[in-house]
Amino acid sequence: MCGIFGIYNHKDAANITYLGLYALQHRGQESAGIACIDKNNYHYHKQMGLVSDVFTLDVIKNLKGTNAIGHVRYSTTGSSDLKNSQPIVVEYQKGHLAIAHNGNLINAYKVRDELRSSGSIFQTTTDTEVIVHLMARSKETVTAERLISALSPLVGSYSLLVLTQNELIAARDPYGIRPLCLGRLKDSYVISSESCAFDLIEAEFLREIEPGEILIINKKNLQSLFPFKKVPYRHCIFEFIYFARPDSFMFGNTVYNVRKALGRELAKEDTVEADMVIPIPDSGIGAAIGYSQTSGIPFELGLIRNHYVGRTFIEPEPSIRHFGVRLKHNAIHDLVKGKRLIVVDDSIVRATTSRKIISMLRFYGAKEIHFRVSSPPTRYPCFYGIDTPTRKQLIAASHTVDEIKAYMQCDSLKYLSIEEMRRAVNEDHYTFCDACFTGDYFMPFPVDMEQMELFSVDHKLE
Repeated sequence: MCGIFGIYNHKDAANITYLGLYALQHRGQESAGIACIDKNNYHYHKQMGLVSDVFTLDVIKNLKGTNAIGHVRYSTTGSSDLKNSQPIVVEYQKGHLAIAHNGNLINAYKVRDELRSSGSIFQTTTDTEVIVHLMARSKETVTAERLISALSPLVGSYSLLVLTQNELIAARDPYGIRPLCLGRLKDSYVISSESCAFDLIEAEFLREIEPGEILIINKKNLQSLFPFKKVPYRHCIFEFIYFARPDSFMFGNTVYNVRKALGRELAKEDTVEADMVIPIPDSGIGAAIGYSQTSGIPFELGLIRNHYVGRTFIEPEPSIRHFGVRLKHNAIHDLVKGKRLIVVDDSIVRATTSRKIISMLRFYGAKEIHFRVSSPPTRYPCFYGIDTPTRKQLIAASHTVDEIKAYMQCDSLKYLSIEEMRRAVNEDHYTFCDACFTGDYFMPFPVDMEQMELFSVDHKLE
C-alpha cells in the first residue's frame, strides 16, 4: 500500500515529484520522501507525515537535480518508522542509487536471513532493502542487469523505481499485481503508480508498464526488457474495489467505471424495496451510483465524510469511544429519517465500523437498513501489498452472512458474489488476483506464514 512517482529530465524535478506524490497521497499517509540526482550528487528528504507537511518550499528548493523519484508509504512489511521510509538511498562499490517500491516480497525474510548469515548488515526492516543488497552483490556491470539478477530470486509483488546517476529504471513483477504507468510531460518522461498524478501535472498518459517489464529511461532513448518467464497476469482486484483513486486508469480500465459496474451487478438480482441508495463515502460512491442506476432507486448522499480526520487522530476515552465513528461520518438527519435505506460499501473487514454506522442511522430515524457490499466476503489476508488483517480479524473468515447481519444489526445483508465480481470487470480472460476472497494464492508461501496467517481463525462476535 504505497505510491511511487518518478520523473526524468525536468528542471523542476523535485517540485513535479511533490505534486505527483500529492496526487498519490491516498496510497500512503505514514511517510513521504523524494530523492534527486544533480550530476553525481544525490539530494533527498524523507519524513513521517503527509506530503504537504513533509515538503516545505525550502525543502523542495534544496532538492536539486533534473531527475527524481518519490514515495508515499503505508507499511505492509516493516514497522511504521522513519528508518523504513523511502526512497532508500545508498552508496556502494558501483556508485549511488535510490529505490522506491510498492508491493510486498513474500520471501523477503528468508532471503534477508541468508544475506545476514553471509555478512550483510541491514539498516531497515523493509523488504525493499533486500533488493538493494542483492543488487550490490551482483556481478553484472550494467545497473539494469544487476536489478534483474536481484529480482530473479524474489517472490511477490513489486512496482518499483531505481534512480542512478544516468538513468531512471522502472520494473513491474511478471504478474502485474500492483499498477504502474508511463507518461510524458513535454521533453520529460514520468512514471507513476496511478494515472491521476499525470492529470495534476498535465502530463500525457502513454501506457501502462507491462507486467514483467524493465523500462530504462536515459538520454539516449527508452528501452524495454522482458527478462522474466511469462506467467498469467494477476492484477489486484482490490485496487478497483477500494484502493485506487476513481479517476485513475489501470489494468485497462477506469476505476470509476469498474466501481459502477460492481454496483450494477449487485443490484441486478436484488428484490428489496427501498426509498434511497446511500453510499459509505468515499470508496462506496461509485458502486452506489451503479446500484441506483440499475435498480431505479434514487441515489442520495445520506452520509457525509469528514475529510480532515487522518489515520492518527486521538482516540476518545473509553467512556465516550462510541462517538468515534462520528469523527469520520455523519448522517443528514432529515434525509434518512423514516426512510428505507440501501447502504452501499466497498467491503467489510471486521464489521465494527459498519455496525456503528448502522447504529447511527437508526439513531437518526432510519426505518429500514439494507446493507450491500460491492465485493465478496473478505475471508483471507493479502500478502501482495494490501494491508489486510490476519484471518483472526476478518469476520467473514469465521462467520456466516446471517451471523454478520445479526452482529451489524441491519435488516438485510448481501455481498457481491465471486461470479458477479468477475462479470463486472468485463473481460474475456479473467486476469485478476482475488485471493482475499477465494483463498486462491497463486504463489507459494513459507510454511510458517501459512500456519500463522492463512489458516488460523479464532474470532468471536461481541
